[in-house]
Amino acid sequence: MQVAVIGGGAAGFFAALSALEHRPEATITLFEKSDKLLSKVRISGGGRCNVTHDEPSISRLVKSYPRGAAFLRKAFTAFAVPDTIAWFQRHKVTLKTESDGRMFPVTDDSGTIVNALMEAAAERGVRIKLRSAVTHVEPIGEVYRLCVNDQLIEVDKVIITTGGHPKREAYDWLQDLGHRIVPPAPSLFTFNIPDRALHALMGVALPARARIVGTALESTGPVLITHWGLSGPAILKLSAWGARELNERAYQFTVQLNWAGGRSEDELRSALQHMTGDLERWTARNADPFHLPSRFWEYQLARADIDPARPWGTIPRKSRNRLLDLLTNDRYEVRGKTTFKEEFVTAGGVELAEVDPTRMESRLRKGLHFAGEVLDIDGITGGFNFQAAWTTGFIAGRSAVA
Repeated sequence: MQVAVIGGGAAGFFAALSALEHRPEATITLFEKSDKLLSKVRISGGGRCNVTHDEPSISRLVKSYPRGAAFLRKAFTAFAVPDTIAWFQRHKVTLKTESDGRMFPVTDDSGTIVNALMEAAAERGVRIKLRSAVTHVEPIGEVYRLCVNDQLIEVDKVIITTGGHPKREAYDWLQDLGHRIVPPAPSLFTFNIPDRALHALMGVALPARARIVGTALESTGPVLITHWGLSGPAILKLSAWGARELNERAYQFTVQLNWAGGRSEDELRSALQHMTGDLERWTARNADPFHLPSRFWEYQLARADIDPARPWGTIPRKSRNRLLDLLTNDRYEVRGKTTFKEEFVTAGGVELAEVDPTRMESRLRKGLHFAGEVLDIDGITGGFNFQAAWTTGFIAGRSAVA
């Protein structure tokens, strides 16, 4: 049996390895159009590779996928987080869990994951063809004819793992096979905010509740202030869940932030009244009862027109109310986005209704399989996108040689 895997990323490698695990005598050829393999694996997690997320419960795991949750619920019954951990353990890679659930190799080096996959591919006999662009796939009877670097080859099965793309036309060759393509839209991005005073707080991080004004989009978690605007887990979750809606708004919208852990202005006012006696002798600069980062506190004092050297007890009620409003109802105009580090994730791709989640096989063409981000699947940050790649790759490889 001849199987072509198109795409040399995480899903492609796992599909090739799974195919040979289930049918060692098969000939598996992996085609990669560039001269680099596993490029996203190398840069993930700041070069540490966020392999997966410590969530053994499938019902909870699928809640981290804005698109594809129902599809993955079925797929995860075949290969989920415990299977990923066990697979890497068998290949001499031990994973560790950080406080937020993200899992990395104990080496903190993505090269460990790359080497494990490369060595496994070499041991099993995966044929790897670099600089091999597949520009056309055509079903011919019971086989498929591929155009690779302008040369024609025939294979029994095809597994497409070419990843996500920002441009709709990148999927045209898949549409030629009869599949509907959900238009791509960026996911996992940070917010650009043209506010120099905010930019001056670059590096400050604090928990907040963030929401997009005029929508139901809301997220809670750490927010990081950057030299271009806002980032951090809460912002990235918003970008993932709101990928399509924010794209339709051309990334022009208002983000509202509650920097007080979701507490209301009245709750903060009540808390202040109970502390007023203790704060009277302090200057405003030193009288922060909410234990916010000092630079951030002074930034908000300035916006509320409060002199940081003024005794807290002499500050007018109007100024205090303005400060409380800024802490619970802070608003910024977002004007554009920035890709999160070098990790590009898209919503969109092959329509899931046209793919069997138990086989990753096209419902339209027998012998044609898909895996990874080429499908209309994407997760929030934290290892979820890689887990989807391992799972769909494993199932596609197994099913292609069955």
